[in-house]
Amino acid sequence: MADKYDLRDWVIEALTANGKKGTIVDVCRFIWEKYENELKASGPFFYTWQYNVRSVATELRKTGTMKPANVSPQGVWELF
Repeated sequence: MADKYDLRDWVIEALTANGKKGTIVDVCRFIWEKYENELKASGPFFYTWQYNVRSVATELRKTGTMKPANVSPQGVWELF
């Protein structure tokens, strides 16, 4: 069963697989294609995971894992 803590690793994995950058659509598509079964089995989290991805991005920016939004092109998430 997936939870918001899994999303951190999945977002990093998605961006890494896409050359260390991507849009939120790229990230969510990757997560869905790879972790669909885990998401479907995650109870109420299934209905909020795409919202939670945005919170994860904010956390990754605060910890210096992702570039700040004002440094990356608009709508693109980038890893350092």
